[in-house]
Amino acid sequence: MLACFADHLGLCRTTAIGYLFLLLFSFFISISTSCSNGNCQVLDSCSQATDCGPGLYCGNCPALGKTQPFCTRGQATIPTSVIGGLPFNKYSWLVTHNSFSIVDAPSLPGVQRLTFYNQEDTVTNQLMNGVRGLMLDMYDFDGDIWLCHSFRGQCFNFTAFQPAINTLREVEAFLTQNPTEIVTIIIEDYVHTPKGLTTLFTNAGLDKYWFPVAKMPKKGEDWPTVNEMVQANHRLLVFTSVASKEAEEGIAYQWKYILENEAGDPGVKPGSCPNRKESRPLNSKSASLFLMNYFPTFPVEDEACKEHSALLADMIGTCYKAAGIMMPNFLAVNFYMRSDGGGVFYDLDIMNGQRLCGCSTIAACQAGAPFGSCKNISIPTTSPITNTAGSFSGSVQFSKSASTVYFPNRLVVGLFSFPWIMLLL
Repeated sequence: MLACFADHLGLCRTTAIGYLFLLLFSFFISISTSCSNGNCQVLDSCSQATDCGPGLYCGNCPALGKTQPFCTRGQATIPTSVIGGLPFNKYSWLVTHNSFSIVDAPSLPGVQRLTFYNQEDTVTNQLMNGVRGLMLDMYDFDGDIWLCHSFRGQCFNFTAFQPAINTLREVEAFLTQNPTEIVTIIIEDYVHTPKGLTTLFTNAGLDKYWFPVAKMPKKGEDWPTVNEMVQANHRLLVFTSVASKEAEEGIAYQWKYILENEAGDPGVKPGSCPNRKESRPLNSKSASLFLMNYFPTFPVEDEACKEHSALLADMIGTCYKAAGIMMPNFLAVNFYMRSDGGGVFYDLDIMNGQRLCGCSTIAACQAGAPFGSCKNISIPTTSPITNTAGSFSGSVQFSKSASTVYFPNRLVVGLFSFPWIMLLL
């Protein structure tokens, strides 16, 4: 059963009952008359992407025995569009792990890429679908700074994706076209070129949106409000994994400002939410942002829908308690669009509903109403409240049999199971 994240009995009961409604809704939908032409809603059967309504796509979840395509949530509710004006750290945002490591991304000419993939659509589309945090691995490579999914701190031609400036220009275009949106970039930093990152972000045109380190809270205080950040045009938060770059380049050292749980398999182990070794303890009050990692060490596309079901909800509750009753501000996942219905989007709605207005979902929040004053939502909505104009045309849309879908990560997992490959790590 879906976990209730807050220690409020009423909310727990509402969420649990709502989840039972959702299961019953799924059952009745499965025996109802089919729909098409954009009229299908979450869990309705579909045969192609155009059958599903706005913010939805046509997918399935074989890992849970759901082999027939059905409409699945594909966009996040932007919480500031419902309850605005609060400090930045009062919201929960969707983050894509290795945002650049995209299935079917072209490799270097004449090179077969050998690495893991974590996402299925472009960074631009991720942002349009409500992703507001990007995890990017940056390396010195081929005389430039590249995005690579690599190992031992070195980028190779078979682990390289593209020059980092290409992705950063996508971010710049999004921020320019959406003047009220805020994006966070978290860099796994292997760049040794002096002032390399500063030059990179300036050349990408992102310096004009930079949130200055000097204005970041140092002792766990609240961040500026989202309205203040928009008014000052400080709409890009950038963090690096290299501590010295805060003084050298003015780029915030990640673990000075963000608490973080362990990534990989330790971060998905039921009932456990240990802090990452570089991070302060999760219940520390010296930082006011909390990044929750939720993705396995070896990413497998067709397992992600199962990971993003009740398992994710339970883990959010576990990490909420481990952090001293602090809701995660950033939820980082692989293959963010895959689920058994509402997925990460549904869980984010619950997180923001509980923290912003004291309701079981953000769909029940009422702007300007007292905390805890909730709209009557008989069945929790699994569709986005607002549309961010995103669209999706990647390999996750199953308009054909799921058996025709290629999962390249399975090949890489197989290769990395051999002992000689592990010597490279």
